Amino acid sequence: MVSITLDNVTKRFGKVIAVNEASFKVNDGEFWVLLGPSGSGKTTLLYLISGIYKPTSGRIYFDDVDVTDMPPSERNVGLVFQNYALYPHMTVYENIAFPLRIQKRPQNEIEKKVREIAKMLHIENLLDRYPAQLSGGQQQRVALARALVKEPSVLLLDEPLSNLDALLRLYIRAELKRLQKDLGITAIYVTHDQMEAMAIADRIVVISHGKVQQIGSPEEIYNFPRNVFVATFVGTPPSNVIRGELTSDGIISLKSGYLRVEPEASKSLRGSGLSEVLIAFRPEHIKLSREPIEAPGLILQGTVYAIEPLGRETLVTIVSGEDVIKCVLSNGESIKVGDELFVHVEREKIRLYHPETEELIAY
Repeated sequence: MVSITLDNVTKRFGKVIAVNEASFKVNDGEFWVLLGPSGSGKTTLLYLISGIYKPTSGRIYFDDVDVTDMPPSERNVGLVFQNYALYPHMTVYENIAFPLRIQKRPQNEIEKKVREIAKMLHIENLLDRYPAQLSGGQQQRVALARALVKEPSVLLLDEPLSNLDALLRLYIRAELKRLQKDLGITAIYVTHDQMEAMAIADRIVVISHGKVQQIGSPEEIYNFPRNVFVATFVGTPPSNVIRGELTSDGIISLKSGYLRVEPEASKSLRGSGLSEVLIAFRPEHIKLSREPIEAPGLILQGTVYAIEPLGRETLVTIVSGEDVIKCVLSNGESIKVGDELFVHVEREKIRLYHPETEELIAY
């Protein structure tokens, strides 16, 4: 096991900044996820850690060793790609054994290690097959076995489950999380699927346009997003964000309602020179009612625009003035399209953001 430290790492491709001054430390044995939309720089960051790319500036350390200029072969990393990258002319056995043959390990050791890792990943009955004879899930297990058989110091995974169907992804990601913990290996996993990131990560690095937006546990990322991007990227459906106008009496005015805040918070916001704030809240924190409820927090009025049954819950879209608000309700609440309802959100569930920088300014 090793720790991984990035110190102000930047990668440029011509005029394009793919990674912009990334700094963080992954401790021994942790499972981190690099999360962001397509083109955010997360795969570039993974390739910098692996040694496939060299940073334009900044340094990368494995423990206390500077590996910035080391080639991948000297970093002892296991890399699993999205497209599996198996050798089609080799059997499963030979695909898994290939890294050990490159290292010129003795045949008895190769035999032992290949069969051990194959048993661990439940593919011991596939060793004589070729990749074309395997399902997508089986190919992914073979690719993972090939990365793990050489006992790497670091396991790097680039969207390894994106080509699998939804049910198989659920199954394999649970296996992967268990395997990583059993082996105690330091792992970094790239994905654009925020639900996948929340499910498997010890800590998440949210990236957008090459810049690290926030680092934290899944709970921290979800409950205390540092900016509007994180609030609206993490969560299905994402946080609602509406604009409110500050007043002088602890009230943030909305076009169809208001948000009551603590007097000291109101004074602090006005003292910073702001006249408006962005108000964010999760769809599942909303309560709907036929009559207004006088309580600290957010209240606004709107019309039910759409109702989408999702099985154990229902997604409701409400239009309030120019704002479109998503609500997640448990089944059994009797509402229909066209109903005029009041939206309530408790004060402690609301986050306030700067209207221009979109950075968090208050819980």
